[in-house]
Amino acid sequence: MINITDNKVEQAIPPWLRLGFRPFFLLGAIYAIVSIAVWAYLFQRGQPEALQVPSLWWHGHEMLFGFAMAIVAGFVLTAVQNWTGQAGTKHHRLFALVLLWLIPRVLFWLPIPIWVAALVETLFLVALAYEVGSRVVKAKGWRNLFFVPLFLAAMIANALSYTALTGIIAVSASAIWQAMLWWFALLLSVMGGRVIPFFSAKRFNFTKPQPLKWLEWAANLPLMALFLLSFSHVWMTKYGSTLMLVAGVFQLWRWCRWLPWKTISEPLVWSLMLSYVCLPLSLLARGLVDDALASHTLLHLFAVGALGGLILAMISRVTMGHTGRAIYEGPNMSLAFIAIILAAVVRGFAAVFWPQHLFILIDISATLWVFAFAMFCLKFGYMLVSPRVDGHPG
Repeated sequence: MINITDNKVEQAIPPWLRLGFRPFFLLGAIYAIVSIAVWAYLFQRGQPEALQVPSLWWHGHEMLFGFAMAIVAGFVLTAVQNWTGQAGTKHHRLFALVLLWLIPRVLFWLPIPIWVAALVETLFLVALAYEVGSRVVKAKGWRNLFFVPLFLAAMIANALSYTALTGIIAVSASAIWQAMLWWFALLLSVMGGRVIPFFSAKRFNFTKPQPLKWLEWAANLPLMALFLLSFSHVWMTKYGSTLMLVAGVFQLWRWCRWLPWKTISEPLVWSLMLSYVCLPLSLLARGLVDDALASHTLLHLFAVGALGGLILAMISRVTMGHTGRAIYEGPNMSLAFIAIILAAVVRGFAAVFWPQHLFILIDISATLWVFAFAMFCLKFGYMLVSPRVDGHPG
């Protein structure tokens, strides 16, 4: 382990502020429960008086910039320490970042001008990009600098999402949410390609399949194009389906090369494989349907299964490893991993075939989602607020 901090200084820091994964994984998981439970209620009952933005806008925004971005923040703030060998963000700086993330979640429910929430959220993304980018530049780890333009793109999309509320731009909020889903798809594809085959090969003692550069580009370039095309309804209508099919074929090919059938005996590995395959399946399904409502429904196969599932699997694994525990000797999360995949199938596929039962299907999917993340909070929450069991910093 790299000696990147003084142990006496570390012991003076509250455990939950010793590294980025601790507060952001815990708060992100809690918010996953709260935001979906609230959305299921709003979907049945309609717009509440206290909410300062349209409920559908709130749902799309909060699942991406609330829940998912919190997990991304926790992951990169933790990983950058390993990438660069420099101490990660902690204590007061980390607490300030947590506040910048938390404040907009509260402001949406208070009679305060919406631009205040937009400003605070922009500051959060800027600060997050700085905390990661400055360390990468200092260590000259250029391979990981791609997070900075990714965060810049997220900042632009976030600003546009608030502007869309005023109607002064031609891009709709739904187009922006779709663009951000492609943003997350690209992020998961890049990071998944790095870690999933590595984790699998290491756990089951087989040779890791080496990435094929042409296949990596063929799988990821269409996702970049889809992000850009999302801001133009005309271009998306013209080329979107083709790009989804191309990306879906190469993503599925790439996934098969990871030898997923060899991982079925380990929940922390098969959960990654099963969640990731929701990405190519969603791409192929959406590319084949010629119906806007069905396409919107099927995007939840990615949003719930791939994004939610990979998040749940990764935060379970990272929490074990970064709290000094043996990764594969922790709580059994099989039921939670199965629940999140079932939630994706119910919200994605089932809602396409039985749209007349959409209300009950959303309730079922939401219940499965809440169950999955509640299991994480119950089984891993105490680890995130306690010192490492091995006495090391972090």
